[in-house]
Amino acid sequence: MTFPKIAAPLRKLNRRNLLMFLALLGPGIITANVDNDAGGITTYSLAGAQFGLSLLWMMLPTTIALVVVQEMCARMGAVTGKGLSDLIREKFGVKITFYVMIALLLTNLGNTVSEFAGIAASMELFGISKYISVPLAAVAVWLLIVKGSYRIVEKVFLVACLVYVAYPVAAFVSGPDWAEVLRATFAPRPSDVIVTPESVTMMIGVIGTTIAPWMQFYQQASVVEKGITKENYAFSRLDVFVGCVMAIVVAFFIVVACAATIFKAGIKIDTAADAAMALTPLVGEYATGLFAVGLFNATLFAACVLPLSTAYYICEGMGWELGVDKDFREAPQFFWLFTLIIIGSAGAILWPEAPLIAIMYISQVVNGAMLPFVLIFMLRLINDKRLMGDFVNGPVFNAVAWGTVVIVMGLTVIMTVDIVHPGFIALLMGR
Repeated sequence: MTFPKIAAPLRKLNRRNLLMFLALLGPGIITANVDNDAGGITTYSLAGAQFGLSLLWMMLPTTIALVVVQEMCARMGAVTGKGLSDLIREKFGVKITFYVMIALLLTNLGNTVSEFAGIAASMELFGISKYISVPLAAVAVWLLIVKGSYRIVEKVFLVACLVYVAYPVAAFVSGPDWAEVLRATFAPRPSDVIVTPESVTMMIGVIGTTIAPWMQFYQQASVVEKGITKENYAFSRLDVFVGCVMAIVVAFFIVVACAATIFKAGIKIDTAADAAMALTPLVGEYATGLFAVGLFNATLFAACVLPLSTAYYICEGMGWELGVDKDFREAPQFFWLFTLIIIGSAGAILWPEAPLIAIMYISQVVNGAMLPFVLIFMLRLINDKRLMGDFVNGPVFNAVAWGTVVIVMGLTVIMTVDIVHPGFIALLMGR
C-alpha cells in the first residue's frame, strides 16, 4: 500500500515538518504506551517469571501487528473524521453496535478495576494504604478529565510516557545474559517454544494486553478530536509507529527483567507488585523502587485513559455528544459514563474480598479473545472503497491484520477446548 498524498511531507526533514510532527504528536504514543498498564505489566511480569525467555519470540510479530492495527485506526479517523464506533453503527446498524458496546464495556470495566488495583499495590510498596491511595487517585483522575481541556490532558499523558524508562533501567540492573536474550527474541529454537495450557493462555494474554480492543477506539477518537486530516496524516502515522515501538520496548524489558531474576530463582508471583518485591533480594531495592514507580505511573495513566476510551466509544456508538473539551451540560452522557466507571472501579478495589489477581490477569485474556471480532469490523470498514477512497488497505496490511485474526482465534479455540476437555493441548502436541 502506498500513500502518495501523505508521504511527501516526510521525505525531507526541516523545521516546518519537525514542528508539524510535534504539533500532531500524541494519539499514537499515548494509546500504545497506556496499554502497558497494571494488567499489562502483570501479564509481562508473569510471562517472564513463569516462562523465562521462551515467549520473547512473540515480541517481533506482535510489534508488526500492533503497528498495522493502530495505523489502520488512525488512518480511518483522519480520512473519515469519525470514530470507530460511529463507523460501525453506520455500516452495521444500531443493534450490532449495541452488543459490541456492551461486550467492550464489560471488558473495560475489568481492565479499569485492574488499574486501581495497580495503584493500590504500587502505593502499598511505599507503605501507603489503598484506602488512602485509591480515593485520592480516583479524585485526581476525575478532576484531570472533567476539568481539563484536551490539550492539557494530552500534555499530562505525554509526560507520563517518559516514566516508562524505569523498566529498561530495571532490566539492565537485573544483569541478564544479553546474547541469550537476543537469541530467544530473533532466533528461538523449536525446543524453546513451550506449548502447554498455561503458555497458550499466556500467549492470548500477551496479545490481548499489547493490542487491546479499547486501543483501536481510543486511537481513532483521539485522531478525530485532535482534528488530524488526511492532508497532514503522514505525521500522525509516524506518531503511531513511534508509540508502538516504545510500548513494545517497555514490554520486552519487563519480560527480560523478570526472566533474568524471578524465573531463575524459581519464585512464584501473582502480580506486578509481587515482581517488584521479589526483585529486592535478587538485585536490590533500587530495582524494586524502579518497578514500583513504573507501576504507579502506568496504572494512574491508564486509570485516566481506559474510562475515557469507554466513554468515547459508547457515546460514539449511541450517537451522543462527547469530548474532553466539552462540559457536563454539553455532553452529559459522556461525563456521567466516565464518572460512574471511575466510582465503580475504585469502589471494587476497596471491597476486601475482591479477587484482584484474577481480574487483572483474566481481563487481559478476555481482551485477546475479543480482539479478532473488533479487527473484523475494522477490516470491513477500511477496505470499503466508498468510505476510504484511495486510502483502503493494501495486500500487506490486510495479510497482517487477517493473520492476527486467524492466529488469535485459533489460540482462543485451543484454550477453550482444553478447558472443556483437559489434555487436548497435550494430545495436540503428541504428548
